[in-house]
Amino acid sequence: MNLQCFRNNVIFGSLLTFAAVGSFAQTKEVKKEPIQMTSAASGSEMYKSYCAACHGKTGKGDGPAASALKTPPSDLSLLTKNNGGKFPADHIAYELRAGVAGAHGSADMPVWGPLFSSVSNRDDAMVQMRVMNVVHYLESIQAK
Repeated sequence: MNLQCFRNNVIFGSLLTFAAVGSFAQTKEVKKEPIQMTSAASGSEMYKSYCAACHGKTGKGDGPAASALKTPPSDLSLLTKNNGGKFPADHIAYELRAGVAGAHGSADMPVWGPLFSSVSNRDDAMVQMRVMNVVHYLESIQAK
């Protein structure tokens, strides 16, 4: 894939978002839009903008888009519980960058590494900051 084609795919990469929950409930259709800029310093802001439509405000997999997806979104609030009481930070960072088989990278769920790169002027340090701040935010919403 040439660089221009890759750049266009990343810049115009689809992000699952919804114009209105009410209209979504009737159509069960996911509206795809280009990724929007958010603060790289705020894991909470990035989660709200990029993840909550599917994973829900509290990470339980109950976002307004969840019922329209072929594969239900994971309950991100149980990552620590499901991993023997240890939050899998490195694994989550890898999945954000590279994708999750059957989810991230599918038509329903984009791989965030290239999308974060597109809103970070291809600055790998900024992409890493984005990934780690989302990881830290996910760690903060773990069920007790």
